[in-house]
Amino acid sequence: MNITSSELAQAADAAVDAAIRPLDLAVVLPTFNERKNVATMIERLEKALEGIAWEAIFVDDNSPDGTSDEARRLSQVDPRVRCIQRIGRRGLASAAIEGMCSTGAPVVAVMDADHQHDPALLPQMLEAIKSGEYDLAYASRFAEGASTEAWGRPDRVKASGLANKIANKVTGVELTDPMSGFFMLPTETLRADAHRLSGVGFKILLDILATVDRPLRVKEFPLNFAARAEGESKLDQTVVFEFLVGLYDKWLGRIIPTRFALFGTVGALGVLVQLGALWALLHLVFAERFVYGNWSESTTFNTANTLAAVIAMTFNFVLNNELTYSDKRLRGFGPMMRGWAQFGVTCSLGLLTNVGSAAVLKTIGFHDIVAVVTGIILGSVWNFALSSKFVWGKY
Repeated sequence: MNITSSELAQAADAAVDAAIRPLDLAVVLPTFNERKNVATMIERLEKALEGIAWEAIFVDDNSPDGTSDEARRLSQVDPRVRCIQRIGRRGLASAAIEGMCSTGAPVVAVMDADHQHDPALLPQMLEAIKSGEYDLAYASRFAEGASTEAWGRPDRVKASGLANKIANKVTGVELTDPMSGFFMLPTETLRADAHRLSGVGFKILLDILATVDRPLRVKEFPLNFAARAEGESKLDQTVVFEFLVGLYDKWLGRIIPTRFALFGTVGALGVLVQLGALWALLHLVFAERFVYGNWSESTTFNTANTLAAVIAMTFNFVLNNELTYSDKRLRGFGPMMRGWAQFGVTCSLGLLTNVGSAAVLKTIGFHDIVAVVTGIILGSVWNFALSSKFVWGKY
């Protein structure tokens, strides 16, 4: 990074100013592949927050486009800019939590770095929080005076409206846009319940509203929701799924861990896939070989069942990679093939645990159903533990 003398002088002035003025506000901006948005966002924040002591914290999920490098470059000429580069973990909600917990500012805001959220609302939101009359301020896409016309996504507007209705039922707070990603609250409020936040999915405001025990006094600001400027949305094809997972985590996550529940659900679907594949192979693919005597009945069944098991295992691997472990998702042909092979090995060990434990229980007198169900549970736990460690984890 080459820094000019004028930039150094500007950095020195900013550093002196930051040193003599205690922070009023921290703005947390989760990013992924948004290098082109970083500098322009800082310019907009500087204009909007004139007279306010602020810092911007870019929490980047190791973007391949160099978003972290760009944030660090700007931090050399502007000490108000900070960067947290996350390695091996992903997710908008968890990124927002890390960023909010990293600041010493008394008030913290979360917003997108893609320019869909207007920083001009920040001073008004800060004034509402500092007044002591409100515990949380947020920008709503559906409040009176707001607009989503510039967004140009009527499909997402309808989906957001439905999600908001569900979210209001979950939180017990009637807001026009509880799924908003643009909000502000006292940092101490966040820290008091940070350990109870799930960090699952993408809607951290919903997580906060559903977690904090006491009713929060909320101030709403209408937002003209803009189109994305540059970069890549952190909301992918699993957006609806992650919303539902977030709801499950708040309701039942403390009883059955969310990731294990997802892993078990995918496994149950895999059983149906195996049965369907077995029927198709026996009746459509290998039927002629058996009818004309080329294969025995046992050979036909064993071959078809083996292929059906491989199909089901592949289905489970792909679905777990996309959904259960979306924050650790494997990408690229090489990593996917290695992950598939490792998943196959863990499933084999889980099967041995399943069958072996059931056989032992049967031998010592347990009922068949009890033995089989116990074997399935133990095998599932073993599969989950090994897969979490060796397929989607770190050795």
